[in-house]
Amino acid sequence: LGLNQTAQPSERVTLGIIGVGSRGVQLIHAFLGFPNAQILAVCDPYRSKCEEAKNLIETHYGSGQGSYTGCATYTDFRELIARPDIDAVVVASPEHWHGIHGAMAAEAGKDIYGEKALTLTVSEGRALANEVRRYGRVFQVGLQQRSRNDFRFACELARNGYVGRLHTIQVGVPGGRSLPNVAPAPVPPDLDYEMWLGPAPYTPYNELKCTFNWYFMYDYCVGWIQSWGVHHIDTAQWGAPSLATGQLRVKGTATFPTTGLADTSLTWRVECRTENDLLLRFSDDGYYEHGCRFEGSEGWVHISREVMKAEPPSLLKVVIKPEDEHLYDSQNHQANFLECVRTRREPAAPVEAGHTATTITILADIATRLGRELLWDWESERFVSDEDANRILARPMRAPWAI
Repeated sequence: LGLNQTAQPSERVTLGIIGVGSRGVQLIHAFLGFPNAQILAVCDPYRSKCEEAKNLIETHYGSGQGSYTGCATYTDFRELIARPDIDAVVVASPEHWHGIHGAMAAEAGKDIYGEKALTLTVSEGRALANEVRRYGRVFQVGLQQRSRNDFRFACELARNGYVGRLHTIQVGVPGGRSLPNVAPAPVPPDLDYEMWLGPAPYTPYNELKCTFNWYFMYDYCVGWIQSWGVHHIDTAQWGAPSLATGQLRVKGTATFPTTGLADTSLTWRVECRTENDLLLRFSDDGYYEHGCRFEGSEGWVHISREVMKAEPPSLLKVVIKPEDEHLYDSQNHQANFLECVRTRREPAAPVEAGHTATTITILADIATRLGRELLWDWESERFVSDEDANRILARPMRAPWAI
């Protein structure tokens, strides 16, 4: 029965959360707000983080869903996805785990809400997308700007020609960070360090690595060029689909730390040009304004999470016509995922969108590391006549992990 304004058990989507660091806890709070969802388990290599998440969840359900039997904790995600009573998983682990967590969850018959960037490498992204389709799963990428009216409106202005002929897109996101050197240290007793490393190369534990700082270590993430960049790059491709079709010329420069633990770009200036001569300029926001700007022959529109502006300003008063192209209408990213789990409808940010947006950010990074212009072919998902660049599209994984 659904008593006290709760959904009856047969209508609830049961969830397991993989990764309960800062972003995982934010998503726990989000999903706890839906009476048609129930979190049954959490998983993290840190046992203390699991216990904190368990207490948060059980405290919430203790006052609302009387039949709730408690939240289980795991350090090995394979135990969580093996549970037949879990319908879907939320993947909020570091980037180097995203492909394996998502693919194994799909194979286990789970639907997936997967945090951005989709995967660490291009080859993992293609493999993950293939597994999601092979097993017929719903996959919502955590590109939540697709569930905001202002971002959708900006993209509809661009796609329907309200700025004239679209010729340039300008994207700015936060730049990277440097980190000091620190000595190896004993592994904390509550951390399963082997499970935290997973497929990444083995390096000794230190007190900075297994925190927010992993975003700036290339073994675990490509840096802010990827993990922040994917948000506004996805907005760019939502407003200009040609960015992810045909062939794309990519060139750019970047600065990198010269000492310390961080080895991802601090600043970058990248240009991508499509076959129809659309130019994407992508940089850290110390150079281009933060957000995504669509520039056309008759004006421009700029969108970020803080502001929307246009020239002429009258563009902001446009009413999209019934006969115009209308983009997917989602008002809440997590609610949209739960709805799609029940209806089997495609979500607002499907796995292929996450893959192409993530790929563009990785292409940008590869071009800056190699220091030359590259030609990318979307059909083959390979660089044309550049095997040095193609070798960077995949990375070896430590046994026993593979995707």
